[in-house]
Amino acid sequence: MARYLALLGSINVGGNRIKMADLKTTLEGAGFRDVVTVAASGNVIFTDDRDPAMLEIRLESLVEQKFGFKSCAMVRSADEVKAAIDENPFHGMGPQHGSDKMVHSIFLSQQPDKASVDALIAEHASKGSERLALGDRVLFLDYVHGVGLSDLSNKVLERRLKVKGTARNMNSLKNILSKMR
Repeated sequence: MARYLALLGSINVGGNRIKMADLKTTLEGAGFRDVVTVAASGNVIFTDDRDPAMLEIRLESLVEQKFGFKSCAMVRSADEVKAAIDENPFHGMGPQHGSDKMVHSIFLSQQPDKASVDALIAEHASKGSERLALGDRVLFLDYVHGVGLSDLSNKVLERRLKVKGTARNMNSLKNILSKMR
């Protein structure tokens, strides 16, 4: 049995409200084990022996059936969550970069085309102070001055990279990882 994190997108934003207790009950009823929710933004830790790609499909289906809206689900192991922290080139870089609240790892549904990422980085270099880098099914983004001041919204990133994604900042990821162990 493996311990996983499900990062559910579009939870408790834009009118898509779910009580974490209801989400936990739904997942337990569907056979997920040792379910723990972290914060109210769609972070669910659980134990399972199924393939992560199949778990993503199942989670997306459960959210739509039970709560009535589409959500993307990214399922990652503790090692993958740790890598999303450790491999983020903007994490812990000091005052010239954003704080742990501003540095994000955006978990992606699949690896985007490198040319699309390179084009986005090149185009944005003259537009804002944010910094971007690509990892393994994760986009690292330093919002520097805040998410709300950036034109690099999740919708823009998904449209440009042609993949689904859901972001978590370093503070959230460290908290989640501590609960996965």
